[in-house]
Amino acid sequence: MLCEVGGTVGDIEGLPFFEAIRQMGNDLPRHHAVYIHLTLLPFIPSAGELKTKPTQHSVKELRSIGIQPDILLCRTDRPIPHGERRKLALFCNVRESAVIEARDVDNIYAVPEAYHEAGLDREVLEAFGLDPMAAPDLMRWHTINERIRNPEGDVTIAIVGKYTGMKDAYKSLTEALSHGGIANKVRVNLDWIESEVFENEDPAPFLEHVNGILVPGGFGQRGAEGKIRAAQFARLRQVPYFGICFGMQMACIEAARNLCGIAEANSTEFGPTSEPVVGLMTEWLKGNELQRRMDGGDLGGTMRLGAYPATLSRGSRVAGIYGTTEISERHRHRYEVNTGYKGRLEQRGMRFSGMSPDGILPEIIEYEDHPWFIGVQFHPELKSRPFEPHPLFASFIGAAVEQSRLV
Repeated sequence: MLCEVGGTVGDIEGLPFFEAIRQMGNDLPRHHAVYIHLTLLPFIPSAGELKTKPTQHSVKELRSIGIQPDILLCRTDRPIPHGERRKLALFCNVRESAVIEARDVDNIYAVPEAYHEAGLDREVLEAFGLDPMAAPDLMRWHTINERIRNPEGDVTIAIVGKYTGMKDAYKSLTEALSHGGIANKVRVNLDWIESEVFENEDPAPFLEHVNGILVPGGFGQRGAEGKIRAAQFARLRQVPYFGICFGMQMACIEAARNLCGIAEANSTEFGPTSEPVVGLMTEWLKGNELQRRMDGGDLGGTMRLGAYPATLSRGSRVAGIYGTTEISERHRHRYEVNTGYKGRLEQRGMRFSGMSPDGILPEIIEYEDHPWFIGVQFHPELKSRPFEPHPLFASFIGAAVEQSRLV
């Protein structure tokens, strides 16, 4: 079991958690629990040296509540001189070899190789009382870092979202895009665009230079019309488009308005509408079907949360991307695309290529006459890994690469 206690040693809100891991370490047999203290060694330019005093102080605080670190993992932007390393070992009561240099790296996927070179794995084995093992095979990490550091090209993806001022809100999304770049041996440059801008500005000057447009999840009416205009631009200009959750819903509203002529098409999330292309399941599922889903637990307070299966249409783009017609993906949403509009949308070229197994809930939409236009109701970014990029992200970045060659 790996347990991380975040925050700063001494913060009052962290004390119950520190006490919990202290008791656990006391209850387990010797060498069955290891305490690794992550700390920062700041460099003071005017003094020209790394300062060890903050680490000494935090270790003193830990020891005062009964926790003695076995290993110090020291964040630093430069090598730790022998004198400072020895000082840390002496005053923090750890072996000098257990003072591990965690030097800053150019990307997060370089960390495993860096920690191995610094001896972290060796010290963990020592702390657990385990015999040294054969050196780990880190070739996969090496390959990933080579692709990141020496890409064969680059693409620019516009993320048209509501929370672009707080990019950590899209952390799993940006990592999944990076994984797609690794799969295609290209660097993925991100152009963050606040969707509200498009409610008053022409999208063209903002989007003409990009190789792909991604509209991520979100909630609420703010910025929704801007996302709809981004979907329209991608459809008309033949730019690869990836709509995730809310991004799929806005693409369906855009198609209903501009392809089907349903001027009032909207989502009930934004208020009453005469054309609820998007709404709560309880608003458009009726009678026996609604009761069946409620009895089966499909409606958890109207929210679909967690993994749900989907069936893909044979011969569709997404079936080719996944290499199967049966998938399972993670969801977190309340509103759904209303299948009452499915027929009219499909008549105008939008294909519902992924549905819930019972054929009631739309999961994936695509345009067959578009280079790459896919919307999904789920969150594929949550299943993407550097060694196993999600197939949709790998395919999306691949389409962006092809689009970049046309410019």
